Amino acid sequence: MMTGTGETQKECVVKMPHLHAKDMTQGNEAQLILRFTLPLLAGNLLQQLYNIADTIIVGKAISDDALAAVGATGSVTFLFSTLCLGLATGAGIMVSQYFGAGLHKRMRSAIWNSALVTLFIGIIISFAGAAFAAPVQHLLNTPKNLFPMSVAYMRIACGGTVAVAAYNWINAVMRALGDSKTPLLFLGIASVLNVGLDLLFILVLHTGVAGAAAATVIAQLLSAAGCILYAFRRMPELRLSREDRRRDSAMMRLCIRTGLPIAAQSSLISVSMVALQWVTNGFGETVMTAYTASMRVEQFIQQPFASLSAAISTFAGQNIGAAKTDRARRGLNAGMKMSAILALTIAAAFWLFGDVIIRCIISGEESISLGYFALKTTSLFYFFLGMIYVTRGFLNGAGDTAYAMMNGIAEVVCRVGGALCMTKLLGMDCRAIWYTTGLTWLVTGSVGLIRYHGGAWTGKAIGTKEKAEVSA
Repeated sequence: MMTGTGETQKECVVKMPHLHAKDMTQGNEAQLILRFTLPLLAGNLLQQLYNIADTIIVGKAISDDALAAVGATGSVTFLFSTLCLGLATGAGIMVSQYFGAGLHKRMRSAIWNSALVTLFIGIIISFAGAAFAAPVQHLLNTPKNLFPMSVAYMRIACGGTVAVAAYNWINAVMRALGDSKTPLLFLGIASVLNVGLDLLFILVLHTGVAGAAAATVIAQLLSAAGCILYAFRRMPELRLSREDRRRDSAMMRLCIRTGLPIAAQSSLISVSMVALQWVTNGFGETVMTAYTASMRVEQFIQQPFASLSAAISTFAGQNIGAAKTDRARRGLNAGMKMSAILALTIAAAFWLFGDVIIRCIISGEESISLGYFALKTTSLFYFFLGMIYVTRGFLNGAGDTAYAMMNGIAEVVCRVGGALCMTKLLGMDCRAIWYTTGLTWLVTGSVGLIRYHGGAWTGKAIGTKEKAEVSA
């Protein structure tokens, strides 16, 4: 398929030299995935470490109420950031498939136009998040004594969503090209900066929860800017000519069409989390504190699964783009084995040391007891959580974005329906919150596995289709 760029058939399919990009269509599948996962994991753990640092500093240096107020915003800030993450993931899928297929002019066009789309959406979300902070907190039934702190935190945190969008975009593009190490460098700098700014704003300047939000936004903004500048100067694939930097309406629509189902999936999951937060808020501040602490810990331990998912997505995208479907399947099988080992290891750690972990974050004995119960309960379902991440990564990389919507709908039905059924119809106490989470993972993980074995993902790769059309 000719695209008006003047590239010849030979230019479309010949690999160009590169410094940092990694071709994942050759070599041992498990070793490649593991080596690619480790820097991603280190980066994700760093990001969660400064989230945990936020939690500890807010909970210990301000109050448990302040921590509950921050927690009341978590599901909403997650919603906004995952919209941007979905679009960035879509961009990464396109780039990895074009790279695997050898369509480098198309790849560079996808990089530029996806940047424009991501920036535009990020700005809109930032304005919306800041403007509607108070109405959203009203809808979430946030307790009156926590309301001012929750609104202040949300306005700043959501107002900085554009920084999250920028970082997710450059991270997705570099992962698609096989470079999982460079973003780690800048994330490490941002993590140290975030903790330092937390201490400055909260302990020295006494700015409360607003200072914690500002510290996170500033750190994310500097991380994104530094990574983008460095990558475009040092990575040949990202050195775009004037022709590459043309606005291509068709490519922008393709970016949106690829990323939108994933963004919608993330949004649906976030909506289900907002609904669960609403149920949690109804049980009062003690349960809110326990829920916030357990969620922060679980966000941390989910990072190995998320890192593995991102690695499998890149692996699948490049190999399916190169028409190496059997090799992509072997990568998925290797990922499932790694995920099962992770699930067993983390569950054992939480049953043995979960109370110690929770005590590091909060002080109230009742909240600690509930938080420990939460970790033990949900850890029993980590195998299914890993299944979600591995199949999601593979299907996204394969270009099966229709599954993303199915995945999101399954999460909403299970999390919202389960929580309401258990608490309203069956009259269960607050422990139903965490039973609902485990049930949601079990059902959603099973849906992903069924989708993979159904084979609907075959033949959906953008790069494979265009390469076939060019060859014809």
